[in-house]
Amino acid sequence: MSLSAHHTAPPTQVAVIGGGSWGTTIASLIATKTPTRLWCRRAEIAEEINEDSTNGQYLPGFSLTPGIVASVDMAQTLSEADVVAMAVPSHVFRGVMRKVAGHLQAGIPVVSFSKGLEQVTHRRMTEIVLEESPFSQAGVLTGPNLAREVLAGESAAAVLAMQDTGLAKVLQPLFSTEAFRVYVTDDVIGCELAGALKNVVAMVVGMADGLGISDNTRAAIITRGLEELTRLGVAMGGDPATFAGLAGLGDLLATCLSPHSRNHFVGEQLGRGRKLDEILDSMTQVAEGPRTTGAVMELAEEHDVYVPIAAELQAVLDGERSAGVAYRHLWGELSAQDWGEQPVARPSGR
Repeated sequence: MSLSAHHTAPPTQVAVIGGGSWGTTIASLIATKTPTRLWCRRAEIAEEINEDSTNGQYLPGFSLTPGIVASVDMAQTLSEADVVAMAVPSHVFRGVMRKVAGHLQAGIPVVSFSKGLEQVTHRRMTEIVLEESPFSQAGVLTGPNLAREVLAGESAAAVLAMQDTGLAKVLQPLFSTEAFRVYVTDDVIGCELAGALKNVVAMVVGMADGLGISDNTRAAIITRGLEELTRLGVAMGGDPATFAGLAGLGDLLATCLSPHSRNHFVGEQLGRGRKLDEILDSMTQVAEGPRTTGAVMELAEEHDVYVPIAAELQAVLDGERSAGVAYRHLWGELSAQDWGEQPVARPSGR
């Protein structure tokens, strides 16, 4: 069955692609409402989900909604799906989407849960969906959503962005719960760029924590980071209001401040002097920030946008300077900018 903006019946079968922490969380959330199948890359994870309703590799200590059907068989997972949720990292998104496309009927909505940009092409994930499956309807769900907290039932909110907001409103109840609130927008570009670009800022804030820099400085970096990602996002077609909302500021704060943030962790370890390859090799999950930073630098040059925070992070990632030197240089760059805030004039002698 194909959904449309005029279709008001709930989906009858959802396929979630990606058995990591976020894909498993989304599958568990959706499974409370409708039959849900989950495609996993590794057979042992699929078996554990089917037999024990747990995913100890990515979500240790959590129980999943019973009844999720996990499989490594893509055709089986997609055989009756009328909605597809893509929750795989950006660097494998196209390859997986290409396999998914071979099993989709025309018109089936494909919602991305990935926060990154494709290397070399700098495509957003919904652009990849439409390139690999031109007859699909693409959207993105994004916001300040840490998988563990959502799965634990903590209150959270997200934004579902689709050009066809009528279809987005049809899908909205599928992803919403009493604790997990989903809002609708048509700014797909802004939502996807905000979700990807905030990872760069989160790594720099993590570096600050690794270096032991003060909360005042960290707050300034977050503020200027939001301004920097907004400049680039608007230059690329995003709505300025999006970057001040859940997809922008909300996600930025969660990623910069949470101890569960992978990108913050990478930045913190860089601040403590560890090498990037060593940090990434020690992680079981993907941090999008290191890959996104290079894309940001190229996009900023293409759109003539000044991005000093991303530039200093790239220098650290490339091994050109230490985190400490980069931070001192960054603060000099930011201090030289017009922040748009003038000090209040005070009477002389006070």
